[in-house]
Amino acid sequence: MSLISAQTVAEHASPESCWIIVHGYVYDVTEFLPEHPGGSKIILKYAGKDATEAYDPIHPPDAITTHLPKHKHLGPVDPNTVVKVEKVLSEEEKKRQELVAARPPIDEIVNLHDFEAVAKAILPPKAWAYYSSASDDEITIRENRAAYQRKHIYRIWFRPRILRDVSVVNWSTTILGYRSSLPVYISATALGKLGHPDGELNLTRAAGKHGVIQMIPTLASCSFDEIVDAAVPGQTLFLQLYVNRDRQITKRYVQHAEERGVKALFITVDAPQLGRREKDMRMKFVDESGVAKVQEGDNGVKKDEGVARAISSFIDPSLSWKDIPWFKSITNMHIVLKGVATPADALMAYDYGLAGIVLSNHGGRQLDTARSGVENLIDIVAALKTRGPWPNPRFAVFVDGGVRRASDVLKAIALGASAVGVGRAFMYSFCAYGQEGVEKAFQIFRDELEMNMRLVGVRSIDELTPDLVDASGLHAHVGLTPTDNLYDSTYQPLVLAQFRTKL
Repeated sequence: MSLISAQTVAEHASPESCWIIVHGYVYDVTEFLPEHPGGSKIILKYAGKDATEAYDPIHPPDAITTHLPKHKHLGPVDPNTVVKVEKVLSEEEKKRQELVAARPPIDEIVNLHDFEAVAKAILPPKAWAYYSSASDDEITIRENRAAYQRKHIYRIWFRPRILRDVSVVNWSTTILGYRSSLPVYISATALGKLGHPDGELNLTRAAGKHGVIQMIPTLASCSFDEIVDAAVPGQTLFLQLYVNRDRQITKRYVQHAEERGVKALFITVDAPQLGRREKDMRMKFVDESGVAKVQEGDNGVKKDEGVARAISSFIDPSLSWKDIPWFKSITNMHIVLKGVATPADALMAYDYGLAGIVLSNHGGRQLDTARSGVENLIDIVAALKTRGPWPNPRFAVFVDGGVRRASDVLKAIALGASAVGVGRAFMYSFCAYGQEGVEKAFQIFRDELEMNMRLVGVRSIDELTPDLVDASGLHAHVGLTPTDNLYDSTYQPLVLAQFRTKL
């Protein structure tokens, strides 16, 4: 195959003929422009140029080769014709790199809040906006944390037992029948490469080393096969699924995951439409300097679409209960619904013969003012008890959202959760320190679990029962109590539209 010169590529820099270079290969994306989930403007910004640096953080490596027809793969670029452009660091980027170099030594990280504080300081602003944003007024994301620790009154209190032999405590458990060294799994979070060059692989490698279960996100920066290939033999992996409008794409993806050894399918059911995440949207609001030359003056260019909207337009809003039998027909994996919030839906999931549910509000990123997962837990467990003895080994109830302490995990399990999902906290750990950060986060959980289990008076996870907690204030939303300073110190309040000033 003959090489294509960079000068030839540069001649195709318009909506009528748009070529780009990704990883040293030339692609004709002209016909793909109107179909690109992130809109055409971002591609046209790199028309006739090398788009690799913009492509990598928000796409799996094989995205373009998989979704673009083969005849649009034009061939390798001639490296001798590519002009090396010296990247000039902005003052903002120089300051960020200085902060990276000045990070606290990882030995000084003593809790999960520390990871978040470091990540907030060193992440590029657009990455922080994407990761930390939540929907509308961001009430629910704050409530997720508040439900465990504060929100004017303490909501869940321990009622510890004493004089029990807790010289040996064991916090390992099984999740959907698979061994886990922690009563916690890594919940799916998207676009890991926005925060670290190795993206989700940091999680996979750390989880394999320490016997923790990882849920692979549909919208990972790394490809699915990259993540699975990074796992150690016998490592348990789950898959989070956004259902594609094209069900054949979904079917191929699900069945490929099962062939690769994934054990459970977590279908996201709380995102028929993406929530408005205003921090993300404001970061992506661009002026004409952020628009390609060919778009200047084009009133049709949308400038307020955040990263989240750019990657999620394929999600099917028609997903409904009638699709559950189809999913059961295409896979033998355990099927879990992620995003359940009411007893009625929990009972329907049980009656459909599914393996379980996740009580989740999508990390506060979907319906704002939705209740926290742990607040819904009590009512949902009570409803499930009407179907037979509880806990039920054939039906799992997981909770995620707002977890920053092992004490949060123990409270949720005592109230009936099978295990707890943790997403952002693990993500911030690798954004701050890579794989080493994730391993440190696991150690923090182990240390806190050991201490708290001894203080509560339990020796194993199955000894956690409702009588060990007082959740009578869980549904209360008024009162006074000290605030959670660690959480509040990293929470970034929403802002209003800003005036532009000319220097």
